[in-house]
Amino acid sequence: MTTHVDQVEKMRQDAMAIFRAALKAADPAEAIHRYVKPAGDGIQIGERLFNFQDYDRILVVGAGKAGAPMAKALEDLLGDRIADGVIVVKEGHGLPLKHVRIHEAGHPVPDERGIRGAEDILALVNEAGARDLVLSVISGGGSALLVAPAEGVTLVDKQEVTRLLLACGADIHEINTVRKHLSRAKGGGLARHAYPATVVSLILSDVVGDDLNVIASGPAVPDTSTFADTRDVFSRYNIRQQLPSSVQTRIEQGLAGEIQDTPKAGEEVFRKCYSELVGTNIQALIAAGREARRHGYQSLILSSTVEGEAREVVKMFAAFAKEVRNSANPLAAPACILCGGETTVTIRGDGKGGRNQEFALASALIIDGMPNIVVLSGGTDGTDGPTDAAGAIADGRTIARAGNQNLDPLDFLQRNDSYHFFEPLDDLIITGPTRTNVSDVYMVLVG
Repeated sequence: MTTHVDQVEKMRQDAMAIFRAALKAADPAEAIHRYVKPAGDGIQIGERLFNFQDYDRILVVGAGKAGAPMAKALEDLLGDRIADGVIVVKEGHGLPLKHVRIHEAGHPVPDERGIRGAEDILALVNEAGARDLVLSVISGGGSALLVAPAEGVTLVDKQEVTRLLLACGADIHEINTVRKHLSRAKGGGLARHAYPATVVSLILSDVVGDDLNVIASGPAVPDTSTFADTRDVFSRYNIRQQLPSSVQTRIEQGLAGEIQDTPKAGEEVFRKCYSELVGTNIQALIAAGREARRHGYQSLILSSTVEGEAREVVKMFAAFAKEVRNSANPLAAPACILCGGETTVTIRGDGKGGRNQEFALASALIIDGMPNIVVLSGGTDGTDGPTDAAGAIADGRTIARAGNQNLDPLDFLQRNDSYHFFEPLDDLIITGPTRTNVSDVYMVLVG
């Protein structure tokens, strides 16, 4: 006879299998092979054909957590046709490559290694001519990894601004608006340096809505934000007075028209720039839904564009679980409800954790005592905040189990210390570096 405990354990195993299916669907090498194919004496990228005879050199550059497998896939396709290449990836996310040099660097706070990598990239594309083809592999994390501070701004200044924005709860769109206006590489900067070469960006999206000028801060696409938007972000979170003086000066100069803004749509530097979106969050969710059905659940994808404060978004998510249980709407149990996106956390405590672990902890409080409900929240990059966990898993027994170990969930939540709440329960999701990044996957199973 199957007990309640047995069923919950099976549901937890199912949840992990569904999450792994989402990760597999987001595999960056497979994404490249789906969109880049040999075609006679050239390559087909999406709907466009690029003939080798039209180019003297093929260069590979890029930045992001998925950069190494994306570059490896291009090496597999192009071999010795790649004349040179440089990519910057998060520390621990590298792979052995033959034609492309790798710089591993700090994330989410940029460091000196990121500067060296970015300068290496800019030096390479600055030499590119009209008969060169630059393939740019872009993925989540690229904003922090492609570090080329604007004139007058230091790395320490950029690190401080990044910390301020992360701590105040700014979303990725706002953070990248600022980053683009403190950089020589972001916000179309790479395209500006590579002109007049042909630049094709192969992009794995970690951004809600897949906005190309937000993913990795859009190094080779027109920027839609301005210095005024940057000022507005600082004002919105009331942090203008905490900014380094060099940053305040640069924004004031930009507002006064004394320095050039980021390149916009229609400018000559983008005449031979093309972008191909090769991987997205919705692809991961569709694969997760397929795996859920294989395990006997009805599945529903609510949205791939979830944003907001993690502990607030949880309330809506848990409400759907209760509705399934109470009225079989929007579908009957056994059910798997899926969402994707990227929540934020306003840091108020001194604990350790990330948005996915906080999502799971806030969920545990809401579903406490409810039978046969499991919640999983995980980052597809395998890293949730400054931790080695991708996220965490919770069910209706989590709070009771925590009580047996004298763990106060409200205290951990208030201190933003979700990592140390889930660690002794063995409920952290540890995947190691996945070398991909298509935002987060949120899942609730109702047995």
